[in-house]
Amino acid sequence: MSEVFFSPGQAAVEASELKRFERYLLNLGIGPFKNYFELHQWSIENPEIFWKSLVQFFEIPMDGSIDPVWKSSRGSFDFSEYGWFPKLKVNFAKALLESSMDERSFPAIEAWHENGTKRFLNRGELIQEVSLFEGWLSQIIKNETSSSFVIAAYMPNITETVIAMLATASLGGVFTSTSCDFGIAGVVDRFIQSKPTVLVMCSHYTYGGKIISLLDRITSLLDQIPSIKKIVLVDFLSLTTKEEKQKLLTNPKIKFWSDIKNETIGRTPLTFVEKNFQDPLYIMYSSGTTGRPKCMVHSIGGTLLQHCKELSLHLNVKPQDKIFFFTTCGWMMWNWLLSALALKSTIVLFEGSPSYPSFTNFMNLLDKQNINFWGTSPKFLRALEIEQFNSQKANLNFSSLKAILSTGSPLVAEQYDFAKEHISSHVPLVSMSGGTDIVSCFMLGVSTLPVHRGQLQAPGLGMHVVALDGNQRPIKDAEGELACLSPFISMPIYFLNDPDKEIYQQAYFSHPSSKVGEKKVWFHGDYIKIHSKTGGVEIFGRSDATLNPGGVRIGTAEIYRQTEKIPSIVDSLCVSKSLPDGDVDIYLFVKLKSGTIMNKELKDEIKTLIRSETTPRHVPKQIIQVYDIPYTRSGKKVEIAVMKIINGREINNLESIANPECLEEYKKYAI
Repeated sequence: MSEVFFSPGQAAVEASELKRFERYLLNLGIGPFKNYFELHQWSIENPEIFWKSLVQFFEIPMDGSIDPVWKSSRGSFDFSEYGWFPKLKVNFAKALLESSMDERSFPAIEAWHENGTKRFLNRGELIQEVSLFEGWLSQIIKNETSSSFVIAAYMPNITETVIAMLATASLGGVFTSTSCDFGIAGVVDRFIQSKPTVLVMCSHYTYGGKIISLLDRITSLLDQIPSIKKIVLVDFLSLTTKEEKQKLLTNPKIKFWSDIKNETIGRTPLTFVEKNFQDPLYIMYSSGTTGRPKCMVHSIGGTLLQHCKELSLHLNVKPQDKIFFFTTCGWMMWNWLLSALALKSTIVLFEGSPSYPSFTNFMNLLDKQNINFWGTSPKFLRALEIEQFNSQKANLNFSSLKAILSTGSPLVAEQYDFAKEHISSHVPLVSMSGGTDIVSCFMLGVSTLPVHRGQLQAPGLGMHVVALDGNQRPIKDAEGELACLSPFISMPIYFLNDPDKEIYQQAYFSHPSSKVGEKKVWFHGDYIKIHSKTGGVEIFGRSDATLNPGGVRIGTAEIYRQTEKIPSIVDSLCVSKSLPDGDVDIYLFVKLKSGTIMNKELKDEIKTLIRSETTPRHVPKQIIQVYDIPYTRSGKKVEIAVMKIINGREINNLESIANPECLEEYKKYAI
């Protein structure tokens, strides 16, 4: 059995939101459950009762009948009939903002910038800000003929982005966003498909102290995205000169955020337009590293209910807790974070580089602002380790911290050790995994369970997660393909430009693992192991990037677990290169610490460690030093693009890659 990294005390278990939910079910005559896994089993065997109970438990403001729970036949991925709570009406913004007069004094948003500036809004102030923008927006979209207008944000992670989303949702519209570090091509690839009426964008932003202006992109955006009627410029750093503003305002399509606020002061209270539970809320985008991004549309009710479940029941977020996830508004964790407002929690935003002016400054902010839940990634934890960060040496105690959350890629076991020894020994390190496809998690934390080193704690409630072997049979204690056997509430309702749902079917239901017997199942594309003794889950990387030397399947995470142990290696990336006989060789690319050179001794050390800790099949054929490892803007290693490059295949879209210039180095290893 895996080593227990953290175990909650009995008092904490009994005071948890999950236990409160169990007591709620007991009052309905459901239960008791001996442990979380019995509760989970009940949730997947009784999906109608489970999802209905969540709507009632969270007291989500909705109108209409809670019955039926879904239109399609029980447990079927039937897209012609599929739809959740068809007789319920809901408004997403209302669910996040509705507050009693006492609750309006609760802190809603704390927004921090790398330059040290900050902005705080309580719930009452946030409601007023949303009302002001909604008043202007309602006039712009009043003649829209479509049932759901689209508002897009090309923005940093600041309060105005949140306000724009809430105003859009309050009017029943659809919101979509991408981060301000995307270039023109990446923005156009996304928004030309989603067709926004209004684009909210910043005039300038900074990263690592460097000022970047977006003003020269406005003309191109208007020319290439014809649906845009208005661009709202947010000059949150006050860097637009008077002359620049005057020139910009000669274009009737351009408006400044500050002018909108001044014009709408004194506006009447918010209007909440009720929509169907299954109506669209967000348009999200695939990474697009191998072509134009796919546009996934997520529902109002499904997103809200799933996020409330995860934040409250799984992670134990409570009213007035502060939750912070380091993210851009181009990553689904931004959308996930915002839903914490529905729990009367405080969301904490950070814009800029966490290493500017230093990692210690960033960690000091977490400590001094009494963050309760801190969301990060394995990549960032690795950066802290390389910087030799130590909370005791920095005089930080993180006494308010309740949990460290991590997602973006699999955590290696040694990172649990680093977090305990160098950040905080009194809180769990909670690994989560899901994706933009489901705008949520398949596996994540459970506040009543111990955390086992190197494992995600459990599948989420209502998520019928299994590992499938090569014969499409559910297995445990062995590596298999991640699949979900039953429909779940946060599935995309559809993809844009996919009227027959062919792209949707291809994405999740075209793989051989997408059928168990005659039953269609969701195939997610991850390679996992479910442990029978702990109930925990290990992730071995994307199954489409799985290495197959000699026909033996190897997850890339198995190799990364070993390279993480070698102090001179800053980062690594592992892919396969095809051979003429149909087999593959493993190529391991490594980024080394400054001043370190790859030599025979280091190669031998890497190979020996991998061979001794795994198998001879895992040992790379080639170990190559590179200047940098490519990552997406949401912190995922770009394995598939590198695999295509070294196998002589074309990659079409680099906009989602944070450091695309480094890919040039890999081309010399192409076939």
